Amino acid sequence: SKLSAFVSVMLLCVCLGVSDAAMNITAVLGHSVTFRCPSNHSRPVERLYIQRVIKDKEDMYINGFTNGREMPGKGYQSRTKVNAMDYSMEMRNISVGDEGSYICVFVFVDKAYKPEISEIILKVTAEYSVPTITPDCSEHRRGVSGTGMSCHLSCSAVGGYPQSTVRWAGLNPSLTNVFYNWSLAHNDSKTWTINQTIMYNCDQPANVSCAVGGAVSHTITICKLTYTFVYVCLLQPQLFLRNYIVWWKNTVFINIITLYLLCFIL
Repeated sequence: SKLSAFVSVMLLCVCLGVSDAAMNITAVLGHSVTFRCPSNHSRPVERLYIQRVIKDKEDMYINGFTNGREMPGKGYQSRTKVNAMDYSMEMRNISVGDEGSYICVFVFVDKAYKPEISEIILKVTAEYSVPTITPDCSEHRRGVSGTGMSCHLSCSAVGGYPQSTVRWAGLNPSLTNVFYNWSLAHNDSKTWTINQTIMYNCDQPANVSCAVGGAVSHTITICKLTYTFVYVCLLQPQLFLRNYIVWWKNTVFINIITLYLLCFIL
């Protein structure tokens, strides 16, 4: 019977263990994936069992076939389909809960050959949303050199898996301090929401973006120049040139030579 055959296979799994190196496959959350049971033999196969390996628990039967007839396990009738010709199984509507280790057990027509067991490890991924980057900047005095800025920069993304971290581009690490880190796994989908806020001190413009997983935010410009024009032109001409050259590189509508000539007019 199906039950006795299943029990026999379970015992075989315990006795023989996994015979080959594990195969790794990746599936995208909500999509389909194909398990291709590795087989380097030409012997006729009587049965194929695909089972989920659960730590400290009995293996869970997923699907398989006997003499070419599909035998789906309980709860997997609508989500899996076995192909007896190429020893594969399609699993649909992948969830984070499907991630883990599976085994394929081949039982041959010729009982002189022992069953073969191979392992497949499934990893599940989900792309994060395009991160939202939010600046909150304020001025502060930097001695005689003028005015600098302090910025709180927040970056957040949702719906990704596995858990990831925030990566910043365009910032000087020595001027950056992490102010706030927060991550949450959602109960139902098991996907993650990632949020980070940093403090950044600067005295010249910077083009900044952030990334979570493989998703990258749009680029924003922070620390735009706020020096008093007359003060900088007359008292700090070198500071004027240094900072306004940087500004000009990021603002194609302004001509630096014209601005510098205004200093002499004043």
